Amino acid sequence: MDLQFIVSTAIILATFALYIGIAVYNKAKVTSDFYVAGRGVPPIFNGMAIGADWMSAASFIGMAGTVMILGYDGLAYIMGWTGGYLLLTFLLAPQLRKYGRYTVPEFIGDRYNSHTARVIAAICTIIISFTYSIGQLSGSGVVIGRLFEIDAKVGTMIGVVLIAFYAAFGGMKGITWTQVAQYIILIIAYLIPVIFMSLQLTNNPLPWISYGELIGKMGELDRELGISEYFAPFTNGTKWQFMALMFTLMAGTAGLPHVIVRFYTVSTMKAARWSGAWALLFIGLLYLSAPAYAAFSRFILMTKVAGQRISELPAWTTSWVDTGKLQIADSNGDGILQWTELVISNDIVVMATPEIANLGVFVIGLVAAGAMAAALSTAGGLMMAISSSFAHDIYYRVFRPNSTDKNRLAVARWTIVVATLLAGLVALNPPGVITQIVAWAFALASGTFFPALVLGVWWKRSNAAGVISGLLVGLGVTLTYIFLAREGISLFGIIDTGAGVFGAVAGFLTNIIVSLSTKAPSQKIQEEVIDLRYPEQMTFKDGEVWINDDVTMNK
Repeated sequence: MDLQFIVSTAIILATFALYIGIAVYNKAKVTSDFYVAGRGVPPIFNGMAIGADWMSAASFIGMAGTVMILGYDGLAYIMGWTGGYLLLTFLLAPQLRKYGRYTVPEFIGDRYNSHTARVIAAICTIIISFTYSIGQLSGSGVVIGRLFEIDAKVGTMIGVVLIAFYAAFGGMKGITWTQVAQYIILIIAYLIPVIFMSLQLTNNPLPWISYGELIGKMGELDRELGISEYFAPFTNGTKWQFMALMFTLMAGTAGLPHVIVRFYTVSTMKAARWSGAWALLFIGLLYLSAPAYAAFSRFILMTKVAGQRISELPAWTTSWVDTGKLQIADSNGDGILQWTELVISNDIVVMATPEIANLGVFVIGLVAAGAMAAALSTAGGLMMAISSSFAHDIYYRVFRPNSTDKNRLAVARWTIVVATLLAGLVALNPPGVITQIVAWAFALASGTFFPALVLGVWWKRSNAAGVISGLLVGLGVTLTYIFLAREGISLFGIIDTGAGVFGAVAGFLTNIIVSLSTKAPSQKIQEEVIDLRYPEQMTFKDGEVWINDDVTMNK
């Protein structure tokens, strides 16, 4: 048993114990605790929880690897995911918080006064969250598999057991404070290696400034090897794919139900805005570091691994080859590893970099703990979204409105256990790499919830028939395009990860056309929609805006 294994295991087990302890201490006792943490989370801590909920295995494990392999084209992930938070924070989050519901399907059901819309929205939530969770559980399998040098599938099932326990036990209250701890762990784990690499390679501890020095050197190496230059745009896809992917991730961010529900855990609209601002800061720390991570890792691989004799490669390569995530082949039989003979999965770049850069056993263990924190935090939030959609929006609001708190909590907890197990089984043989699977979830969210929520908040004429049609058409178009693109059938070079642009257009057009072709919502609903746009101290009544019960301005 080597030192690296002991240190990594000790760090991860300590963090696991911390998460479980927080969940037990903050056990949800009533439904408001379970679904919205009692609406009492301070904005700065909610921003951390949003950051942890958001920075999934795709961000922590897959982001830098995707940028390293795709180069310039990988920046669409960073710009799309970051820009989406601006849309959510200013366009939807405060308004949805003012409406005062527990979930996105509940908002849609009550805003449009339709149980059918509520059930369809709940089903969409389950589909989106289930797809997303497959990527997270696959990521946890990569981490645990490497740590214990076991098959990644066994690692996935270990992650399933842990997530099912603390998510079902603590509910949103427990998950919120667990995610605060997970954010602190994952951001420290992400920043320490990239700062150390920056010092090693450039003698500058600020990677966000220093990594530009290596870009020019890598361009020279690329030209020597006769491969596409790292910073050349649109070499791994068309311009249309870049734009479609960026839009899909932005719109998907603004429509993700497990992220939106985090804004329900604060007390006011103002707190919701500040939560978004803090979240953007906390998320930016990782996203601004990912391009530096990618550049440093690629430079080290090109200069210190490629060109070496295969018989003399570092020990870490053997460990990663055993996981199936790294492939080394001596295609020309010269005994030297060429750059083109090294095939490294997007999903292991961050995990392998501390070993590649020889940063020591403590940093390796810390990164493993950070990766697990990223996967577990998002998976916990996703399971809560699935649970609340089934137990609250379908079971309680539609079938059993007279059920007790105790009964509703039991159904919610068992839903989490079953959903986690099913997602884990699919994650044993994932249909794509982590960032790709996650992009599908964003495409589904941009095709369904983004049009429904934007029109639901900002267009009072949108009605139940419009939102039902829009959700179904948006979902159908997005799923159809994903499947067709995976079979090689696409438009303008847009592949499966950019499918959300077609779903969103279809969802908006269908909602608008059907709403205009059918009866308008009641006057009461239209006034409620207008009221959402004003701060909480303002209320819309009878065509006028009131402050403290005094008429202050006309409509």
